[in-house]
Amino acid sequence: MSFSNLGLSTPLQEAISKANYENPSPIQIKAIPAILNKKDVWGLAPTGSGKTAAYVLPILEMFQAKPTVKSRSMPVLVLVPTRELATQVEETVSVFSEFLPRKVKSMAVYGGVSINPQMVNLYGTEILIATPGRLLDLISKNAVDLSELEILILDEADKMLNLGFKEEVDEILSSLPKKRQNILFSATMDEPVEGLTAKLLRHPVRIEIAQDIVTPAQIKQSAYLVTPENKGPLLRFLINEGNWEQVLIFTSSKRAADNLAAKLEKHGIQAQSFHGDKSQGARTASLHSFKKGTLRVLVATDLAARGIDIQFLPYVVNYELPRSPKDYIHRIGRTGRAGSEGEAISLISEEDAHHFKVIQKKMKRRVELIDSRNLGF
Repeated sequence: MSFSNLGLSTPLQEAISKANYENPSPIQIKAIPAILNKKDVWGLAPTGSGKTAAYVLPILEMFQAKPTVKSRSMPVLVLVPTRELATQVEETVSVFSEFLPRKVKSMAVYGGVSINPQMVNLYGTEILIATPGRLLDLISKNAVDLSELEILILDEADKMLNLGFKEEVDEILSSLPKKRQNILFSATMDEPVEGLTAKLLRHPVRIEIAQDIVTPAQIKQSAYLVTPENKGPLLRFLINEGNWEQVLIFTSSKRAADNLAAKLEKHGIQAQSFHGDKSQGARTASLHSFKKGTLRVLVATDLAARGIDIQFLPYVVNYELPRSPKDYIHRIGRTGRAGSEGEAISLISEEDAHHFKVIQKKMKRRVELIDSRNLGF
């Protein structure tokens, strides 16, 4: 199956090719035709499965047959849980719009930055990507008109509800026109998501992509048994000895992220921390530098586990293990995306060993545990 079989025009196929997408992922194969046929879509698919392109591509295609109408009325709304995902979706729209004869204005709005420039720039926006809180702020100021909304997308619905946005989402849904196309994607299916799905979707095309399809063999996993005091020296050794040039490292707390980034810098390894206490400007700048390859190491908390999307990120390191196997999957899913190869490395202390066995059991995959003493640590 190729993208040419999915009903996408030549300009979109050119942009897809330029972005180095070779073949559509399972979620894209099923979702793109359904969205083009104006069906409601319910997609259960894990991180890294290509959900964003699965809805961005058909929506851009649909706009090619629509006249350009500049107003404050939004035909398409994408609701997302985090600022980083909002930015990622907007970047995806931009990438795939490059060769389109009919341009589509998109805009990402989120909290943590001034609302006034967002209000000024909203006019003429056709695809609005928003976090729930900021969208409600804009609605209260009459800066956004959703009365003629045609398509609603909820991306990472589970994360949105887990972060406590249920009331905001309900308020937004109550303000929308009843006749519209609805698209909902979630990495997991729990009771809150099931309730939202039942309320939102009408006779949806149901798409379920199993986790083992997208946590693939192309992610090489390894782990090092190491004492807590030797984690830092071992990490620096691995980065320098392997000549790793783009490394995403996960810690369990903001303080640990700041401390680790500072220690790496002190030892001559360019690094910055990335977490919720950083200003939006600082986070945006760090992520931009990391994606460009001008920043070698980004040290992040789990805030970034679903918010960072780099197609060919080669290395992810679990400096500290996450609390749940699901979070582990989200972390390592930052690498090995779009069919590319990637490597996930975990640093395991003796007290982590049992928890790491639980993660492997849930993953149904054994990870080689290397004794760091053999490397002198």
